[in-house]
Amino acid sequence: MELRHLRYFCVVAEELNFTCAAERLHMSQPPLSRQIKQLEQEVGAELFERGSRGLRLTQPGIFFQQRAIEILEKVNVTIDSTRHMARSKRSLFGIGFVPSIFYGQIPMLVRDLRQIDNIEISLAELTTVQQVHALKSGRIDIGFGRLRIDDPDIEQELLFNEPLIAAVPSGHPLEGSSPTCADLANYSLILFPAKPRPSFADMVLGIFRRQGLKANVLQEANEVQTALSLVASGIGITLVPEEVKRVQRDGISYIPLADKTITSPVLCSRRRHEKPSALMREATTILNKLVDDRLKGRYP
Repeated sequence: MELRHLRYFCVVAEELNFTCAAERLHMSQPPLSRQIKQLEQEVGAELFERGSRGLRLTQPGIFFQQRAIEILEKVNVTIDSTRHMARSKRSLFGIGFVPSIFYGQIPMLVRDLRQIDNIEISLAELTTVQQVHALKSGRIDIGFGRLRIDDPDIEQELLFNEPLIAAVPSGHPLEGSSPTCADLANYSLILFPAKPRPSFADMVLGIFRRQGLKANVLQEANEVQTALSLVASGIGITLVPEEVKRVQRDGISYIPLADKTITSPVLCSRRRHEKPSALMREATTILNKLVDDRLKGRYP
């Protein structure tokens, strides 16, 4: 099996039409059909259902497509990174993060890493699920998120549990109080991110559900900053991680919750079974110091 077979397959899987796929690949249709048939024989499974209504991926085909995309992405990233390193003579270190985490320790990690000679930092705003794919493809080396992922190729470390607080419009009836979830359920709630799911939004919904409450969801936003803008507009309230209160916005008040056990995990994701590079060891040392400072109340 060669890389070109994977590329052929992915194009056909996208088009679900041999003629259209052949046009994209600048080749004729019969050789493409033969290549795919040979690929299926080598894999030992039918990847496409061929019917009167055209092509459709089988379940093995769907699985194979996901893995083929990861392989091709990893190859492309490896080539691009190698070219970049050859030009710049610097080591590239990729960091993925969810937006709600980029208010506390992570910017300081980036700052300290940038002080190391011959290192270039690449930042990517990604959901936790997207970080898993980016880690596998080699696009990033470490990821920071809030969602627990069960994947044999990825290991996650709990850095700390971050308290959640409520962001409410200035002058809101809850301002100055420490509301319970029952109190919050009486008001219109703004969730984020709207997609992709599962995400922090589902974590928030789970908090209400576990207490036998139904959240009054009025609006969903894709980013925490958009959610805060909606709060400032008086549309509703939202729950945010504690570090978000560093964002000073006119028209918003941040208030603690009555239940201090309502928290969100801050998780660090890495590739499993990979020997840490010197750069990864340096990043881990810096990160451990930052987390220790936070846990001991020594905020920067």
